[in-house]
Formats: sequence, C-alpha cells, structure tokens
Amino acid sequence: MSLIFHKAAREELKEATEYYEGKREGLGEEFAQAAENALARLQSHPEAWTLLAEDVRCCRLKKFPYGVIYTFRGDDIYIVAVMDLRRKPGYWANRL
Repeated sequence: MSLIFHKAAREELKEATEYYEGKREGLGEEFAQAAENALARLQSHPEAWTLLAEDVRCCRLKKFPYGVIYTFRGDDIYIVAVMDLRRKPGYWANRL
C-alpha cells in the first residue's frame, strides 16, 4: 500500500518537526523518526490502529503527543493529518 499525503498533513509534519527542533537541537530529528516509524507501522498493519470514525484511523507516535490520521483510498493509505493530539479533535474532518 502506498502512502498519499493531504497537502496540509505534509505541512503539519514539517511544522511539528521544526517546532521540536526549535525546542532542543536533535529533538526535531527524533520527532521525524517517530513519525517515520508510525508510518511504517501503519503501512505494515493498516487496520490495526484505533478507529476514530467509520473508515478513519489514528496511529499514535511513540514519545510524542501526535497521531497520524488516515483512511484508505482504493489500495492506498491516505494521510489526512499529522495531528497534535492536544488540539481540537476532528479539525481534519473537512479534508476527507
């Protein structure tokens, strides 16, 4: 299964990486690696993660309060958001 990112989700990933790098040198790289690991896990086991809505799931990052919100589009995994889990839930729904 291929990963396809919503434009805003890709931007969220970039902004979060920059935010953590600004907090401490190297922390942005740790965040980016945690995101890569989450993407690999959800690609390996796409239906294993928490169901948020009918066809929308969330794979949480390890060590960071973020989740990858995704759904399926045919044979692809569509990344809807890279969400700070402390944010307003459901803000990404209009991206579906």
